[in-house]
Amino acid sequence: MDESLDRYSRQMRFPGVGEQGQRRLLESHVTLCGCGALGTVLANSLVRGGVGHLRLVDRDFIETNNLQRQVLFDEHDVAENLPKAEAAARKLGAINSSVYVEPVVTDIDRTNILDLVRDADLILDGTDNFEIRYLINDIAVKLGKPWVYGGCIGSHGQTMTILPGETPCLRCVFEAAPAPGEAGTCETAGVLAPIVNIVASFQVAEAFKVLTGHRQLINRELIYIDVWENIQRRIKIAPLLGKVDCPCCQHRRFEWLEGEQGSHTTSLCGRNAVQVAQRTASRLNFEELAHHLEILGEVSYNRFLLKFDAEGYQFTVFPDGRAIIKGTSDVDKARTLYAKYIGH
Repeated sequence: MDESLDRYSRQMRFPGVGEQGQRRLLESHVTLCGCGALGTVLANSLVRGGVGHLRLVDRDFIETNNLQRQVLFDEHDVAENLPKAEAAARKLGAINSSVYVEPVVTDIDRTNILDLVRDADLILDGTDNFEIRYLINDIAVKLGKPWVYGGCIGSHGQTMTILPGETPCLRCVFEAAPAPGEAGTCETAGVLAPIVNIVASFQVAEAFKVLTGHRQLINRELIYIDVWENIQRRIKIAPLLGKVDCPCCQHRRFEWLEGEQGSHTTSLCGRNAVQVAQRTASRLNFEELAHHLEILGEVSYNRFLLKFDAEGYQFTVFPDGRAIIKGTSDVDKARTLYAKYIGH
């Protein structure tokens, strides 16, 4: 056996991989969007498995409360105030120096996603953000690139694999993203590490199938698991292909990529505040949003606006999903805060 392959000997003994599959993995290029809970587990498995080029894209920095579930980070990284992508790349380089790990510290949006995925064989979802997922879906369908969706909250998670033209796309299954405030976030509902590891493991298995050329074995269902309630479901979604009037894969309208959908930000001059707004307004349920946020402390609202404080920032949220976040003029920080506490 080639000495460079020896570290993968146990993986290669599995017939589904073998030497040919391992060589294909080493020649593969994956773009991983997000390097938090799911992302760190994904990156760890991909690098140990010998994916040759891994591009890690994340806009965020490491905090102590990440360490419970984000497996590549430690207290030293928090003290160093390192970006997640950079800290993960350093750890991964020490795990397997023969693969190329490319950290990209940026906010994924419609202006840069093409450059981030253009040369990738596969896109993996390690985000906690539906806006980015729909953006990934648009670019993947447009370019015909496979991608694997995964999401976790609380004790439950789900995943599905999208092969453009062969399987339903994300918008076939989830026509629209949850409205801001409609669903909990990790900050309000929490998240258990076991569900992160389970969902990410399904995603990596799918990645290996794609990259080693076993597309016939790809999972074509939506997998849903709740580790606390002991629920496992496989939801048949294959019949949706061509049967739903999908704006993305049927009509090739890439509304997120073209900026028709999603959020936009405005720095409010002289106020040390940023406004985050949705391009498509949605009517918020303040009672439901307040219930999600009550863990943070006092939340007040009337029919005109809702207010709360978190991490030293003041949030004022309006019925159309718009929010003014006071205490920062950094639009990227404001978007991160919006996603953490209000939704995606």
